Amino acid sequence: MLRNTLLAIAVATSLVACGKPPQGPDQAGKGDDKKTTRLLVAPEDLLTVQANSLASGPVITGSIQPERRADMRAEVSAIVLQVLKENGDPVKKGDLLVRLDDTSIRDSLSSSEEAVRNARQVVDQAQRMLERNKTLRASGMTSMQALEDAEVRLNTAQSELAAAKARAVSARQQLDRTQVRAPFDGIVSDRKVSNGDTAQIGKELVKVIDPHSMRFEGKVSADKIGVVKVGQPVLFRVNGYPGQNFQGVVKRVDPAANPVTRQVEVLVAFSDQIQPRVAGLYAEGRVESESTNALMLPASAMVQAGDDRYVWRVKDNKLSKVNLAVGARDERTGQWQVTRGLAAGDMVLRAPGSTVHDGQPVQLVTPKNVASANGTAKGN
Repeated sequence: MLRNTLLAIAVATSLVACGKPPQGPDQAGKGDDKKTTRLLVAPEDLLTVQANSLASGPVITGSIQPERRADMRAEVSAIVLQVLKENGDPVKKGDLLVRLDDTSIRDSLSSSEEAVRNARQVVDQAQRMLERNKTLRASGMTSMQALEDAEVRLNTAQSELAAAKARAVSARQQLDRTQVRAPFDGIVSDRKVSNGDTAQIGKELVKVIDPHSMRFEGKVSADKIGVVKVGQPVLFRVNGYPGQNFQGVVKRVDPAANPVTRQVEVLVAFSDQIQPRVAGLYAEGRVESESTNALMLPASAMVQAGDDRYVWRVKDNKLSKVNLAVGARDERTGQWQVTRGLAAGDMVLRAPGSTVHDGQPVQLVTPKNVASANGTAKGN
């Protein structure tokens, strides 16, 4: 008895090692049933291959940038006393952003205004002197030289007054520049200084952008720029907005290529109200310079095995495995161009499972709710 048991275990082990599981009486014929099992499919499980419009054109890459942006820089050398706005704060036109130390500039303005007052007094005195000399000259009590000297003194005083006024205006402008204000309604995108920093002339203080003026600043390879025209549609994706396509239109093509990258800048405006509100995001898309008709198929209907792709075609109530050659992907719909393997009108499984096989019979079934509705109608 023990010997028979050991023999049975040895036979079972050898069958498993060969990749053939032992079959019992109740397992016989299951391999034959697999070939004859019908695949029941509903109409919504099938997809009819059709020719659709496929847009193609050069690839465009770049970033989302605001059209209205201002780098607020220091126009006077002074100490930063106060920064009133932080990154992300909304601002209105004229709002105070940064206040610089105005002590020395205010002293200069006071000195200039005092010089204007003195110069105006000198002009008034020279004007009275000229009038007196004119009266004396008319009565013959002074010389012509004295009258001319009075006119020269008046002209000199007037010149000094004009110069003093110019210095006062310049000092007043310098005083105004110690208060950095927002040039338009927007958002502070980058604060460059803090309280106590020394702001030299030209130093960047804050950056203000208008989030409602976003555009796609992209670049196209120079060898493809010949087909890009103003007014062409652009479809692109933006990093940070997965699964969302943005529509745009070419507004301007730079007339000169970058001497290093050999790329040409293309400005794309958003063609709808849906647009990102964050600047600097990477974007990539395609300029739709031409459109052709092609057989299109969604990725869900295709099965990929390594580098090969195939579909399960339903023909004569049977499944057949059809290898495909695919082309470009339509960014608008996400479908792939089929260049070989199928013809218009072919029916394929919309979402094939892993249990189907070549030559498997297919039976089209009607959903129960439709069948019951038809039965009710017939009964009536």
